[in-house]
Amino acid sequence: MANKKHKNTHKGAALLFCLFSLLFFVLIFRFVQLQATGVADGQVLAVRAEEQYKQKRTIEAKRGAILDRNGEVLAEDTPSYTLMAVLDPKMTTDPNDPKHVVDPEMTARKLAPLLRMDVSEAERILTKKAKQVEFGAYGRNISYELKKKIEALKLPGIGFIRDAKRFYPNGTFASYVIGYAQKNEENGNETIGMMGIEKSLNRYLQEKDGYVVFQRDKDGFRLPDTKETVVPPDNGDEVYLTIDQKIQTFLEDAMNQVEKQYKPKKIIAIVANPKTGEILAMGTRPSFDPNKRNITNYLNDAISYPYEPGSTMKMFTLAAAINEGVYNGNELYRSGAYRVGPNEIRDHNKVGWGTITFNEGVQRSSNVAFAKLVKEKLGEDRFLQYLYRFRFNEKTGIDLPGETVGNIVYRYPIEKLTTAFGQGTSITPIQQIQAATAIANGGNMMKPYVVDRIVDPDTKKVIVQHKPEVVGEPITKETAQKVLDILETVVTSEKGTGRPYQIEGYRVAGKTGTAQIPSPKGGYLTGYENYIFSFLGMAPKENPQLLMYVAVQQPKLSVTETGSAPVSMIFKSVMKNSLQYLNIRPSFEKMEKTANKKGIKLPSYAGQSVDSAVQDLKEKGLQPVVVGSGKQVEAQLPLAGDEVIVRERIILKTNGTAMMPDLRGWSLRDAMKAAELLNLEPSIKGSGYVVTQSIRPGSGVKKGDYLILELTEPDKWEEQINESKTPQADQEEKAPVD
Repeated sequence: MANKKHKNTHKGAALLFCLFSLLFFVLIFRFVQLQATGVADGQVLAVRAEEQYKQKRTIEAKRGAILDRNGEVLAEDTPSYTLMAVLDPKMTTDPNDPKHVVDPEMTARKLAPLLRMDVSEAERILTKKAKQVEFGAYGRNISYELKKKIEALKLPGIGFIRDAKRFYPNGTFASYVIGYAQKNEENGNETIGMMGIEKSLNRYLQEKDGYVVFQRDKDGFRLPDTKETVVPPDNGDEVYLTIDQKIQTFLEDAMNQVEKQYKPKKIIAIVANPKTGEILAMGTRPSFDPNKRNITNYLNDAISYPYEPGSTMKMFTLAAAINEGVYNGNELYRSGAYRVGPNEIRDHNKVGWGTITFNEGVQRSSNVAFAKLVKEKLGEDRFLQYLYRFRFNEKTGIDLPGETVGNIVYRYPIEKLTTAFGQGTSITPIQQIQAATAIANGGNMMKPYVVDRIVDPDTKKVIVQHKPEVVGEPITKETAQKVLDILETVVTSEKGTGRPYQIEGYRVAGKTGTAQIPSPKGGYLTGYENYIFSFLGMAPKENPQLLMYVAVQQPKLSVTETGSAPVSMIFKSVMKNSLQYLNIRPSFEKMEKTANKKGIKLPSYAGQSVDSAVQDLKEKGLQPVVVGSGKQVEAQLPLAGDEVIVRERIILKTNGTAMMPDLRGWSLRDAMKAAELLNLEPSIKGSGYVVTQSIRPGSGVKKGDYLILELTEPDKWEEQINESKTPQADQEEKAPVD
């Protein structure tokens, strides 16, 4: 029995020996095979080992910046951070130095106020069954300043992922021109332009990240003297616009003021260089801050909103008639009404002004005058050709996305005549700007554009350079000059609808517009405010350097105001500030010539309302200046019965707090009138025109206050006025409706 058991033991040992021997030979064979081929499971082991210890790190590229014509940044990439929280306890190896969120409730309580989120929501995120979490929109795009505040809390497990965000330093500023860009929602890494230049030039602005590949040790550190592969980042190109930050700022400030005071449905404004077609400023209201993307309208109304222009269209009808040699400004016609078949065209005041000259008809913005010009002088077919020559039938091709084109309504006889004064046919603001360049630029019509050049940020090589482009010559140089001469009288004549657009020291030429708004129920909206009020003007008239279009839709007007009040507030402020900023010298000669005009005997305005006194003075061609916060006139200078000249300043002191006017640019005579009326003690330095004053405009003053004025001669005024930091006060204007 024992022998049998011993025999079985030997058999088991032999079996184990054979099994281990077989395994040994298999291992030896496999080892020899690996040594000979270097391949296992279809993979080269050397490559597999190299891949195992290979590290790839991203080298971030920057999206191209958008800059103004002078290199001021309008859009750029800036560092931002995404907040994250480590929830996995396994990440903590030292209990004294926890790497995960230890106390979710306390962490949520401290983070929530900084992230502007509910504590309960923060705690819900911090108690998720996950190894690591983020905080959604609350934790994205965190600024460096907020990051430092969170880090100062020293919360275990709380960290940041570095990223880049698109930043627009000026906020609401040419927003529909610049547009905005955002992260691609699909991958979260790529930034894509969604509107404006950010969208249309995305292929140039787009960045491409680079990377570096190197060998690392088991702890993730780079091994010395090992091979590395580097693919450099490709930064996006820089885009320089024709926009001038200064002029755009003038425009934004003026639009903000009108938006606050008049609460219109829309504001549209464009400032251009008529010699080149460069857009120097473009803005609309409502607008948005591209940092917040609080967008209510995704269209750029300056290029995408066609509407009936109203009487600004008369500028081009006049140009066509002059160019064809059929316009005689001294010829008389009967204003008021003009019958065309079963239809009757009426002037805006319904009754006209009797028999007047065509020049006066232009000044008064007579619909009848322009209907007769097309019907009896120019002819409907020739007029249509001029509409095409001014390119009202096609897009301008401006380098912005979303441009639309208006519609020339020219089927029935009445439509052909209403088009002559801006009704029926619709066009966009940018189409009007392009057409008006022909008048301001000696007959050459310039294509509008906003992109000046595109530059490689690394080599500074110019990739794209835009140049001025003449897109037509609808009228001759001589015609352009004649049109300018007549349009200036629209602004300077006592009968002109453009009187509120006068800018002291500069000659302005332009045309007012009051456009009807189609009603959804058919016909047009009715009511005092239901119009688009506009002005298309250029200055200085003798050689226009700036061209500007302003439109204000449905402003809330007082009973004493007309639509020109908000429009002129924008036009005058922006145009005057821009002319001075561009060092375009005021025309003092023009002011001096007014001394030779016929005198006007002043009535007494004491006891009258400020609004009625201002209106009466403007109708007389004078310049009222109101000093005071009250509603009733208490005193005036010059006095009642004094004889004054056209455009002379008349200072009206009201009840209530006496307010200091802006005297910059005033003559010594006018400045002394203001000081006398306000009972101030003036001290004068120099002679000529005021450049600085010791009391800030708009400040309250009292009897006996000292007022120090510094004056300079006209030839030095330009230089010193630009150095003055005193803001220019805007005087409220009123105008006839056209």
